[in-house]
Amino acid sequence: MRILLSNDDGYFAPGLAALAAALASIAEVTVVAPERDRSGASNSLTLDRPLSVRRAANGFFYVNGTPTDCVHLAVTGLLDHLPDVIVSGINDGANMGDDTIYSGTVAAATEGFLLGIPSVAMSLVAHGGGRHFETAAGVARTLAERFRAHPLAGSVLLNVNVPDVPEAQLQGMVVTRLGKRHKAEPVVKATNPRGETVYWVGAAGAAQDAGEGTDFHAVQAGRVSITPLQMDLTRLSQLDAIRGWLA
Repeated sequence: MRILLSNDDGYFAPGLAALAAALASIAEVTVVAPERDRSGASNSLTLDRPLSVRRAANGFFYVNGTPTDCVHLAVTGLLDHLPDVIVSGINDGANMGDDTIYSGTVAAATEGFLLGIPSVAMSLVAHGGGRHFETAAGVARTLAERFRAHPLAGSVLLNVNVPDVPEAQLQGMVVTRLGKRHKAEPVVKATNPRGETVYWVGAAGAAQDAGEGTDFHAVQAGRVSITPLQMDLTRLSQLDAIRGWLA
């Protein structure tokens, strides 16, 4: 089994190292990750300049681009074989609800999905820095073994969020839908050393739709949340309304 790993926290991130160590025991692992933290990069591709690929002392490849760049380069030319599965993460922080729109972790997995490869985005739901990356790494290994033993028909994209607790404290795994957050907190206004006004993007809002069946609810109950995603943005329920509006 061949597994491609990437992330959005950078090739030096502890979550990526934990993921590579856990999966190396069951698969041939290749890591292609950004050279620096690209959190929030979403599905952006770098089209205005060439990209370079270098190799770190630990064997990880790193790219001066986005998470999407990393997976795209790896699959379309860098590697001499196609991976069987792509795993992105382990992100230091949640990617639930609306987070998935902005997440570079989810974006890396999404690129694999769009290229026809089963892909998984792994996140550790930590607050102020993750402690139990090995828990999420163990979940990733379990899912990879499941892919190998029971391949899913067609393309698949899974968004996985793992509580930041020791593995023994997990309350199982559950399939969920995405919840929804309140609107984001206001921007934070500050002054830089030159006296110029600058703005920091505000924190994500609290969970609004966090009822039973959502990713928020599952993680709050100590369970691993697994949400299958799709990329069709068409709002089917409005097709007839827009046709009538244009008539």
